[in-house]
Amino acid sequence: MKRIGAQTLEFTAPPSILGHGAVGGRKESQGPLAADFHQTFDDTRLQTDSWEKAEAQLQKEAVSVALGNAGCAAGDIQMIFAGDLLNQCISSTFGLLEYQIPFLGQYGACSTMAQTLLMAGIMVDSGAADRAAAVTSSHFCSAERQFRTPLEYGAQRTPTAQWTATASGCAIVGHRGRVRLLHGLAGKVVDLGVKDPANMGAAMAPAAADSICRFLEDTGTRPSDYDGIFTGDLGQVGSTLLLDMLRDNGLDISSVHNDCGLMLFDREKQDVHAGGSGCGCSASVLCGHLLNRMERGELRSILFCATGALMSTTSQQQGEAIPGVCHIVHLAV
Repeated sequence: MKRIGAQTLEFTAPPSILGHGAVGGRKESQGPLAADFHQTFDDTRLQTDSWEKAEAQLQKEAVSVALGNAGCAAGDIQMIFAGDLLNQCISSTFGLLEYQIPFLGQYGACSTMAQTLLMAGIMVDSGAADRAAAVTSSHFCSAERQFRTPLEYGAQRTPTAQWTATASGCAIVGHRGRVRLLHGLAGKVVDLGVKDPANMGAAMAPAAADSICRFLEDTGTRPSDYDGIFTGDLGQVGSTLLLDMLRDNGLDISSVHNDCGLMLFDREKQDVHAGGSGCGCSASVLCGHLLNRMERGELRSILFCATGALMSTTSQQQGEAIPGVCHIVHLAV
């Protein structure tokens, strides 16, 4: 492995995706990417007695599907990188407990799928692991209860608000898979003073612009060199801001850009306002739709640019702004 430019890593013995799994809830099964989910659940509690336990079950199911598709058992995985939105990442710790895989918890908010995938790739490329897993999740009900208002309150959602996905995605990283990890970039924390927790897209867009500019500069590539630059989860507001900010820096990615928050749901038919969000949004879009398309040869080279709003209930109550971060993984076949 070697560093290119200021922030980008190049994998010298590129690791690859051996198997992947995407699971979702009822609303996700009614969206435009329904066919790309390996498993969906009509019961949003997944036969558990709390939303938090349901989210833990989502991760467990996603890992199970990914292991099956990779032809691996839990004992074949040397490390698992996992995280979620809940305090102390309880969905990850409780959901993955029975697998007994060496565990490294991660928190990157909605950027966690790119962060865990990057970490898994680094471990495999360095020889620290033959196989590593990357997984994250979110659940609409658990996230609303922690970050906004209890569902019973029935609060009115603003037009800039996004719908937290009830979903999970997992990728098993090793060698000799079809889809390879060629580059990765760990983003910097960017804070332009946005304080509205119902406008996450605006809070995260500056970080996405910063990371994308840096990656293209480090690698000497142009937007047209990729079949797609997929952010997640900026939604409609954040995506518009991202394109404007990049144009101000002389970059136009509009012809190859899409956002996982805009892909997961149908904003015309489903009441999601500005789009989808949550760790499980970009994770399930990647581990379902995007990797499926790459394996079919429809996409050959993409940038997966997951974005996260690094807030907490404490920082919000103390009136702090919402910092953002964006990590990038370059995937190719």
